[in-house]
Amino acid sequence: LPGVDLADGSCAHPTIPGRVSPLLPANHVTMAKGTGLVHTAPAHGMEDYNVASHHQLPTDCLVDEGGFFTEAAGPELQNKNVLQEGNEAVIQMLQAAGSLLKEEKYVHSYPYDWRTKKPMIIRASKQWFVNTASVKATAQEVLKKVKVIPTSAVNRMLEMLDRRTFWCISRQRCWGVP
Repeated sequence: LPGVDLADGSCAHPTIPGRVSPLLPANHVTMAKGTGLVHTAPAHGMEDYNVASHHQLPTDCLVDEGGFFTEAAGPELQNKNVLQEGNEAVIQMLQAAGSLLKEEKYVHSYPYDWRTKKPMIIRASKQWFVNTASVKATAQEVLKKVKVIPTSAVNRMLEMLDRRTFWCISRQRCWGVP
């Protein structure tokens, strides 16, 4: 059946009793990349975050900075590494609930840290977002005072600043991160 027929529907969460998950349309979900029906993890990917924001869904992050499930993920998953024993625990939970249709090995294309060569987990973190014209104007004025080589790049940067709608003020980047 076409995905549009599922719009505004809902389904029971496979591992959290009593939790209902809405079925939402998303342009990044296609039949060419799978079934066309996928889970959404708003705290762990830009496309999912955009869908959740559009539908005013919470962006709960169930993974801590070390890659372990938090208490909010439930006692069966808490303190388990999401890429190791946590993955197996989720599979066992799905089997126990009768919700696992198929299991097969899949090499996922995780982003990798350039220093450690280990997979990274994308996760949301609290930051300060501002949407003000004064920040934009100040940034544009300061950029005009910066010596940019080649000089032709200044106009491109000013145009990029002009199109930017939200600003994130963050000091969480570590030294050496490109």
